Amino acid sequence: MISRRHLLTGAALLATSAAIPRAFAQAPNGPFTLPPLLYAPNKNEPYIDAMTMELHHDKHHAAYVKNLNDAVAQHTDVARMPLQDILANLNKVPESIRIAVRNNGGGHANHTMFWEIMGGSGGEPTGEVKSAIDRDLGGMSKFQADFNNAGEKVFGSGWVFVTVDRSGKLALVTKPNQDTPLMDGHHVLMGNDVWEHAYYLKYQNRRPDYLKAWWNVLDWDKIGQRYAAAKAGKLVI
Repeated sequence: MISRRHLLTGAALLATSAAIPRAFAQAPNGPFTLPPLLYAPNKNEPYIDAMTMELHHDKHHAAYVKNLNDAVAQHTDVARMPLQDILANLNKVPESIRIAVRNNGGGHANHTMFWEIMGGSGGEPTGEVKSAIDRDLGGMSKFQADFNNAGEKVFGSGWVFVTVDRSGKLALVTKPNQDTPLMDGHHVLMGNDVWEHAYYLKYQNRRPDYLKAWWNVLDWDKIGQRYAAAKAGKLVI
């Protein structure tokens, strides 16, 4: 028979395990780890549903991390390099693992940035970010229209990014698959994932609706911090 003490102990263990962030439920097996979401999966409701956030982070991003660790497992020289250095020097990665590192390393970098800049309440930027958008991208209204249009035109899967250089200059670029501007030696200020797994549960094939809704979940304070880090030469992923 199960004693009352055993029942209480089991309940305590369940409560403890439930308090563990979901990201840590998948122990890393290598140098690269899945960053936890810093907000609840439903934080971006109603614009991005909680189930999409959970699947996107806990399954898709986790798979990129696992596959990247698997790819570099027998290549300690690559495994010990910072991710941004690997992606900026793919031609130096052994050919046997180069495609896997490109796809999964890019996916890891892109999604790490993606979670960081969301979880906010949208609106418009202030300060230096606003000034840079006005100067380099024609103001907020034009920037949003151009960004959404670029995202709509990505054929198949990919991303739309805003890059930033050491002087603070911004530029709009798109990339296929999980490629990243880091591969071209450029830093990423912000970007949106237009793979179908980022929006299909809620928006089905209506990518333009997803692109428009996404602006409502941006955290402009985080984007401002990334901008300051870029100008200070400290922006990594």
